[in-house]
Amino acid sequence: MFVIKFFSVSDSDSLLIKPDPFAALRYKEFRSFLGMRFFFTLAYQMQAVVIGYHIYDLTHDPLKLGLVGLCEAIPAICIALYGGYIADKSEKRGLLLKIFSGVWLASVLMLIVTSKYLHLKQDLIVLIMYGLVFCIGLARGFFGPATFSLMAEIIPKELYPNSSTWSSSSWQLATIIGPLTGGLVNWLWGITAAYSVIVVLVSISLICIFTFKKHPSNYIPKENIFHSLKEGINFVFKTKMMVWAMSLDLFSVFFGGAVALLPIFAKDVFNLGSFGLGMMRGAAASGAVITMLLMTRFSPMGKPWRNLLIAVTGFGLSIICYGLSKNFYLTLFFLFLEGSFDSVSVIIRQTIMQLLTPDTMRGRVSAVNSMFIGSSNEIGEFESGLSAKLLTLVPAVVFGGSMTVGIAFVTWLKTKSLTRLSLQDINEQSGNAA
Repeated sequence: MFVIKFFSVSDSDSLLIKPDPFAALRYKEFRSFLGMRFFFTLAYQMQAVVIGYHIYDLTHDPLKLGLVGLCEAIPAICIALYGGYIADKSEKRGLLLKIFSGVWLASVLMLIVTSKYLHLKQDLIVLIMYGLVFCIGLARGFFGPATFSLMAEIIPKELYPNSSTWSSSSWQLATIIGPLTGGLVNWLWGITAAYSVIVVLVSISLICIFTFKKHPSNYIPKENIFHSLKEGINFVFKTKMMVWAMSLDLFSVFFGGAVALLPIFAKDVFNLGSFGLGMMRGAAASGAVITMLLMTRFSPMGKPWRNLLIAVTGFGLSIICYGLSKNFYLTLFFLFLEGSFDSVSVIIRQTIMQLLTPDTMRGRVSAVNSMFIGSSNEIGEFESGLSAKLLTLVPAVVFGGSMTVGIAFVTWLKTKSLTRLSLQDINEQSGNAA
């Protein structure tokens, strides 16, 4: 008797298999997911530039500019838990079709309201725009949990870090192109043309959803909605790393939401108008997408918690520097750094969330996460607008960046034990919890 050995591997000469940076992209449905998210984000970022510049141009009031974020955050927070419950128990493709249809309708109404052929009073336009932003906030309360749940169903668990990197990279790429496109189209052809492009982009993202397979829910609630929501909340607050990650992002973005003040820098400080605003928002996104593409090769997940704290600290310092800068190109550089640091923290947080969350609880956990993270950007915009009203522009930005650095330091003091954990340690913890 004999045995044929094709090959043998010893400890001393083990085979080194290079990770495939395109592993997640080999799944057709994931590519459709990226298309949906990319075109929606492109439209959303264009809309943020156009609305922000338009509101400030009409009112010249930083507080009313900050209210745009608050109008989106309030409904997103209020509906988030219910949105997570619906996402867990619903078929994802049908739910996303309903969500995007609502966003498409709101975008069409924005196009009509701001049209040069419809002569409305300025105060009425501002009020209607606040109302439509409120409706988009409602849609966001369902969108976050639905997409978070869907991505886990179309990608194997071992590819979560890779899929998170590609998902975030496509998002950041859209945040580069979106502001630049929104600012340029608005500058060259006006607000009606800008909203026309936005409606087209939302339509494309809606078409992408039709290519998804149906994903019936694995979760069948056996108790009432309140007990089900409580189960998701309890899970989050019993998971130390998850709750600290959410808290860190909530407070750092709340005080670091100075991006809302960029229309004031573009219009009043550098006198560059809406195209300058697009360049400034695009600089931060450029730093983010370049860093994320590098992270497909050089992962930040060796010591994820340590790297997360470093990234948030860098994010806060970049905000301080861009607030103090008097040179437009230097400001672009600091915004580039801000986006780079923010992208590292996004990748780490997304991967941690995916690994620690059980499949049957993804919608509800994502809902709690969106209450902390998803809406902290908009609430941070309101905080920045209020601070600029009370402190003036530059002190408001420096204050926000300083608070972000301080929050990272306090978090480090409270979570020193987590800085030693590797991604494998976190993965093992999630397996034991399951």
